[in-house]
Amino acid sequence: MKETLALFQRIANNLLEQEEQAPVAPYVPTERLLELLDLGLEAEGVSEERLESVLQELVLRTPRTATTGFFNQLFGGRNDKAVLGDLLSVMLNNSMYTYKAAGPQVGVEKEIIQQLNNRLGWEEGGGTFGPGGSMTNFMSMLMARDARDGEVRYKGVHKSYTVYTSTESHYSVPKNAAFAGIGRDQVRYVPVDDQGRMIPQELRQMIEADLHAGYLPVLINATAGTTVLGAFDPIEPLAIIARKFNIWLHVDGAYCGAVLLSSKYKHLIAGIEQVDSFSVNAHKMLGTPLSCSMLLVKDKKWMYRSFSNDASYLYQTDHDEFNLGKTSLQCGRRNDALKLWTLWKFVGTKGLEAIVDKQFQLADVARDYIKDHPDYQLYSFDESISVCFNYKGIPAKELCTALYESAQLLVGYGSFNDVEFVRLVTINAQNSPEVILDFFQTLEQYVAQHADRFSLSV
Repeated sequence: MKETLALFQRIANNLLEQEEQAPVAPYVPTERLLELLDLGLEAEGVSEERLESVLQELVLRTPRTATTGFFNQLFGGRNDKAVLGDLLSVMLNNSMYTYKAAGPQVGVEKEIIQQLNNRLGWEEGGGTFGPGGSMTNFMSMLMARDARDGEVRYKGVHKSYTVYTSTESHYSVPKNAAFAGIGRDQVRYVPVDDQGRMIPQELRQMIEADLHAGYLPVLINATAGTTVLGAFDPIEPLAIIARKFNIWLHVDGAYCGAVLLSSKYKHLIAGIEQVDSFSVNAHKMLGTPLSCSMLLVKDKKWMYRSFSNDASYLYQTDHDEFNLGKTSLQCGRRNDALKLWTLWKFVGTKGLEAIVDKQFQLADVARDYIKDHPDYQLYSFDESISVCFNYKGIPAKELCTALYESAQLLVGYGSFNDVEFVRLVTINAQNSPEVILDFFQTLEQYVAQHADRFSLSV
């Protein structure tokens, strides 16, 4: 193992050096993937020297998500203390379903969940870690279904349920409705305003119409940070509607739910204490390695009702409070808590707040630049870390693809109200304002050097 760790260190050090020289990895076309890289698996193994060579080439051609050239997804950067925690999780290799198997690591997870519940003001709250926002959304849907219909856990789906989410919500909602037996056709997509936020009046009308038609509404899925615009649905009016019609209210905060930790930006989720469940991904705004997703529940009894099942071969010691498999959809589950705990322990809650606030500051830098330069058109709004724009009328997909294939920048595109635009995500708090300005300079220089490609006269 010590020799293998030395091998890891050599490859990792080489990667760090290459990232400084070239923030974007060389582009590997799919049609040439097997030609350029030795990915084949044969009957006989290879030498350690060959393994190192193959691994190094593979690592160096993989997209570099921790650099100053990566703005493509809703994650980015590399926090060294969080990486430390994750590496130790791999070395320890505990499964988090029982205290007998995980020991003190259960306490690590419980402390994080308790700290977040304290910030929500939930005295009877609970929570768990999941492999991603899609899964935590799914768990919230199952609890919502079970809370509304106590028979479904035993008799199966026997009523026509409905769920409500905005037209800008995450794509996991209809998938989860299919998995939960609710059905994709029973998902109601609520219209949004000009900033991508769910319109409460439209929601109320949809619920009333469904009740009149004999449906059983079970879930309102609100979003704290929509995927494209980074919009925050208005929680307080949605909570009033949820209470009136006895419907579970979940807030999908996978993208931007970490504003819970910010005094300056917590107002974006005003009313969060009134919801039934809330999810947040630490691998997004808090910068831990993938994946680190948490589901928080106002009343933990619903987690036991939906996910607990006795198994004498598994749950053999200690109180259920320390046997985390009783409140999880999973049985075997890796330790995703230690990387967040290690980061949190090192920087403190104030340090996490600074990480969140920094991302909004970087977004302000980007928006100010766009507003000050007439070749750009801005499509997003203040207090969002998704900065959406177009440059010189170049189709966003064409521009983003060209920057990617030429190994200049990794940035994505999205659309809203039938307008497609570049989406710059300032989620890497390790970046500086200078990095954001360099992004625009790189983009502009590339376009100027390839004017013919874009049919421009510059």
